[in-house]
Amino acid sequence: PHYETDRTDAVRGTFPCVHQREDILEELYTIVDMGGKVIDVTVEHSYYGALKGSLWVESRRDADEFVEKLTASDSEPLSNLTGGVHLHTVEAPDKKRLQQIWEALEKKGFIVK
Repeated sequence: PHYETDRTDAVRGTFPCVHQREDILEELYTIVDMGGKVIDVTVEHSYYGALKGSLWVESRRDADEFVEKLTASDSEPLSNLTGGVHLHTVEAPDKKRLQQIWEALEKKGFIVK
């Protein structure tokens, strides 16, 4: 088979977020519905320092599967360690889209001021 190299001008940004567990899907849907990808989640633990988990959520289906697996494993999201505060690396096709995603999350109260 012949494989094409993924050449993209995508940009990434770090988004400081806060929300409760029940808002995970709304946060992820907001990002992917606008063409973004959620690469990872990081929390800053007072003792351990930065704890990071890979997510690679780029569709509603990915978001649904993430929440289903989290629930089925009886695990808590990393953000529970920090009162809901966490960072996401978000990728978008360009800076304008990244800014639009930020603004949409901010409007919903998910961006830490």
